[in-house]
Amino acid sequence: MSESTELDPRTINATSIVSHDDLHDDEPQSLMITAASSNPKMFTLPWNKPLATWPEELLANLPRGISRHVVRFVHVGNEIYAMKEITRNVAEREYEILRKLKKLDLPTVTPIAVVTGRHNDEGEPLEAILVTKHLKFSLPYRALFSRNLRVDTADKLIDALAILMVRLHLVGFYWGDVSLSNVLFLRDADAFSASLVDAETGDLHAKLTEGQREYDIDLARTNIIGELMDLSSGKLLPSEVDEIEVGNRLVERYHSLWSTLTDVDSFNPDEMWKIEKRVNKLNELGFYVDELEMKSSEDGNRLFVRPRVVDAGYASHKLLRLTGLDVQENQARRLLNDLDAYRASTWRQNDDLEIVAMDWMREQFEPTVRMIPREYRSQIEPAQFFHEILEHRWFMAEKAGRDVPTAQAVDSYIKEVLPHYKLDTEAMQAINAEADSGVVDDDNVYGDDAINDDPDAAVWSH
Repeated sequence: MSESTELDPRTINATSIVSHDDLHDDEPQSLMITAASSNPKMFTLPWNKPLATWPEELLANLPRGISRHVVRFVHVGNEIYAMKEITRNVAEREYEILRKLKKLDLPTVTPIAVVTGRHNDEGEPLEAILVTKHLKFSLPYRALFSRNLRVDTADKLIDALAILMVRLHLVGFYWGDVSLSNVLFLRDADAFSASLVDAETGDLHAKLTEGQREYDIDLARTNIIGELMDLSSGKLLPSEVDEIEVGNRLVERYHSLWSTLTDVDSFNPDEMWKIEKRVNKLNELGFYVDELEMKSSEDGNRLFVRPRVVDAGYASHKLLRLTGLDVQENQARRLLNDLDAYRASTWRQNDDLEIVAMDWMREQFEPTVRMIPREYRSQIEPAQFFHEILEHRWFMAEKAGRDVPTAQAVDSYIKEVLPHYKLDTEAMQAINAEADSGVVDDDNVYGDDAINDDPDAAVWSH
């Protein structure tokens, strides 16, 4: 890892927002939209009304996570945006941080705009609105647990959150409010991937101290245990799940991954093969190494090696290069395995891999994903559908004792498995009612000095 005290240059001029914390200028008297999108439908929305009163015909019926603020999903032309009503300074600050994190290719929601200068028809000021793009196919954790998932679901969510925390900490992002509620989850083959959705209390540094990282980890553990206990009281958590054990798992997974990514290896000059072993281990975890730092001891008898530039997405980058498919890491690994199997079964090991990949897309992937029923196309990603068809076909073949055609597996999967992806109306209403019950929208909770609410967090954050 780099010892530089400078922020990553990709974050410079990442946003056109100028923080007003120190300017003390008045609220704009007319509507102002600072946007990273040129969607003209933005100007047709009822900005003169409190977000909670926006008409139903504008709203998208999607599950919302628990938030301190009023949040709604809104149709804006062909897009769906998440709108969060919040104070102006916090909205501008969060927009700026999200823009910087996206420049660093980190898994976060995409910031679209900050809307300020809102007034109702009587001329009274309304709070600003932060606009982000809805992360397609994602779900808040409570929606996942409303679907009778397996006992190990909690562990898989924790593993995804640990990876997200490590990635954020590696670039110097101090979260300050880590919880399952502040994350959206995407199915990723047999696992999940996590994306940051709430950066209100976050701060970006050149490098985090151990104290900052440990504060985030400890807070995450505490919040997660509380959230899982809440699920348990609502009979949404399988009785076999130990909430404290799951919270402890986050700490263990985080420290294990952080150590793997940042520790210094020491070995003899004739053990250079250990460098490749270290890199291969990172690749297996879904990370690739762009730069290694190697130093020798003063007597030249030992070499010290550690990764300096590490990024996630080893398999997904490879699949993107071969096929143009932009998918999650575990999905990419599964698809690459199927591509290898296709290459072997067609006796094309000596053919150019890029050409084989295009044939695999045309003959295997595309015909399969075209069979997703129209009503489910907003429920499941094509790559996830393909992965689950492969799994379903394997189980069917094992049971039948023979190969099963893909079309037969798809038909069976659509009838037996895919309906479980839909949330029924009752479950959706319960999730969103609970989300609204958590709304505070109190300036004293998240006002201009939000990050200073916790004295320890303030010390470590600045």
